[in-house]
Amino acid sequence: MLRLYHGSNVLGLNVLEPHLADHDRPYVYMTTIDAVAALYLCNAVEKPYYWFPYGFDETGEVPVYHELYPNAFREVSEGVNGCIYVVDANDDQYIPFKSIPCARLGIVPLEVKDRIIIDDAYEFLQDYVKQGRLKVGRYEDKTSAQLTYWYKMVADTMREKNMLETPDCSYAKFVRNKLPKAWEMLEHERD
Repeated sequence: MLRLYHGSNVLGLNVLEPHLADHDRPYVYMTTIDAVAALYLCNAVEKPYYWFPYGFDETGEVPVYHELYPNAFREVSEGVNGCIYVVDANDDQYIPFKSIPCARLGIVPLEVKDRIIIDDAYEFLQDYVKQGRLKVGRYEDKTSAQLTYWYKMVADTMREKNMLETPDCSYAKFVRNKLPKAWEMLEHERD
């Protein structure tokens, strides 16, 4: 049995049901790290799109939220409320998510064993930072090369989703407003 966490802005769930999102079938998106689940409360764009720019430190164990514009961490998390749902899942109830080692995809409904109610995600996540369970890669500490790497990754995602054709979707608007260099990269490719 594996303890897993699911961050949600929906309160009062007793069972986590698989839902169709970005993949070919419905899943419950979960993680083995509660701090990562808390980050998923803080989506800067409207569904069906998402914005969770995190990775892991050099140990591969501590999540790092990457600010790609000034004060991004506070902006996306301050005043956000929700819940981290805790489940205990058997091996036949989930599959690994290959691109994120701590992520698991629930394939059946899962009973909630516990929950952590979060009134303000920024304050909650600041406690994780103080405990060393989460790091914030500040925008002002990033080199030009690091930012270019991230902007190229964003431009690649937008190209894959054909977002020059849907410039009014929430993701494209967010990128034009907060990451204009990524949008410029995408437009430059079209020229």
